[in-house]
Amino acid sequence: MTTGSFVSTFRPAAATLWTIATPAVPGRGATDYPVAVFLHGLGGNNRGIFDVLGAQAVLGRHLAAGGAPFAIAAVDGGDTWWHARADGSDTQSMLVKEFVPFLGGEGYDLGRIGLFGVSMGGFGSLLLASQARLPGLRAVAAMSPAVWASYDAGIESAFDSPADFAANDVFALRPRLAATPKRIDCGTEDELFATVRDYVRGLPVPAEGGFQPGGHDEAYWRSVLPNVVSFLGWHLG
Repeated sequence: MTTGSFVSTFRPAAATLWTIATPAVPGRGATDYPVAVFLHGLGGNNRGIFDVLGAQAVLGRHLAAGGAPFAIAAVDGGDTWWHARADGSDTQSMLVKEFVPFLGGEGYDLGRIGLFGVSMGGFGSLLLASQARLPGLRAVAAMSPAVWASYDAGIESAFDSPADFAANDVFALRPRLAATPKRIDCGTEDELFATVRDYVRGLPVPAEGGFQPGGHDEAYWRSVLPNVVSFLGWHLG
């Protein structure tokens, strides 16, 4: 586990912290691995995937079972919904232009990148994968993604206006995910269940994952994370 921070051009009001969990495999370089970048949910930060969901332990079990090794990297994005906002912040560009190049500079394999996220971060992962700004993207996974088929004033924290929603409409962008391996999971007691189901049904190529008992909560995300890690390992390996 390594941690650090940087000052981002795209979120100048805050220090941007990051955490990376890297396998230790004999005969491999310290960072010579593909990397899955995690996008946190609303109110989250770079530590949640590890401190709350225990991703490092899940990754360890994946490796012990013979799964392909890869690193998991997470970075702070605030509550910006992982796209450019009217206040001048743009955490998607922070990922693409700053954090991912930093990972490459550290030695991680940018030709094999995964994206995954939960809730707000699930939306952000699907959005970024749809917008094809990461040439090395091999797979995307979303746990309980916060997606909507149309703009509503009730989701104004996620979008600045109807025009902003239209520019980042993951439903309209679904055709662009045709060639990208994808996994989407959502609990059947989640208030987003019906919308996520509609999103999945309209994908041009079926997604892995599915709908299991559970809500929009940490217990559900912990229950599906091992399968998400296996999915990412398969496509990054």
